[in-house]
Amino acid sequence: MADGARLPLHAWLPEAPPHAVVLAVHGFGDTARNAFRMAAPLFNAGGVALYAYDQRGFGEAPNWPLWPGAETLETDLAAASRLLRRRYPGLPLYILGESMGGAVAVAAAASKDPPVADGYILVAPALWGRSEMPAWMRGLLEFAAHTIPKVGFRNSAPGITPTDNPEAAAGWRDDPRTYKEVRVDTLYGLVNLMDAAVKAAPEFRARALILYGAHDQIVRAEPVRAALRRLPEGADQRLAYYAQGYHMLLRDRERAVVAGDILAWITDPEAPLPSGADRAAREWLARPGE
Repeated sequence: MADGARLPLHAWLPEAPPHAVVLAVHGFGDTARNAFRMAAPLFNAGGVALYAYDQRGFGEAPNWPLWPGAETLETDLAAASRLLRRRYPGLPLYILGESMGGAVAVAAAASKDPPVADGYILVAPALWGRSEMPAWMRGLLEFAAHTIPKVGFRNSAPGITPTDNPEAAAGWRDDPRTYKEVRVDTLYGLVNLMDAAVKAAPEFRARALILYGAHDQIVRAEPVRAALRRLPEGADQRLAYYAQGYHMLLRDRERAVVAGDILAWITDPEAPLPSGADRAAREWLARPGE
């Protein structure tokens, strides 16, 4: 990175020369390998090279497990995109952000120094601004962040199912570098990032494919819909809604369906998605509430 920091990079490459490149950014408390290793063979089979790095404060990157700051995450994404553009100057380059990574991508794209990309793929993006949070939640977080910032709590909750794939759930549980405990100040930083991404949504004009699962219990549906309605009219952006999908869409049992839609969109952004998830999305977005 520009300041000399070295971030662990994972590369999954097809056997033949790729026709496109995806730079993937993982979610909160996750690692690059854990987030994308299950989807990587699907991307490679479609002729796409997949790169992913551990963001600062996560995985094997520096400063684990402390919050690095939203601006740092955005700057790192821009720098990584330029490195890949130089490595693959003639190929289309897409940025894929999962969950928190989606918020990083949106905020970075709307910044003064955006990443270089031919399009964005937002998988279960963490677009949950303060305006969509209950007043008690906002107040409690504000109080805790300024009184007990270093106190930690479990990064899980009873009854929350992030995926229908037991192997993926075990991968998260057994990885020593995923967050099992979260400090208050780290959570506060995440909320600030999500809030910034939602506020940046009207300026997010890049070509994009945005994917969301009906069973997502991590990022609630209504805040996501509210954020999506803030996107600029006329932008080349496609929404996909998966009736069987959970938060970890690229690790779910039906991840091949999701990956197939992404590959099809990369090949032809104007064509309907093979799964029909874009048709389902139009109905979902029009609903008045859950």
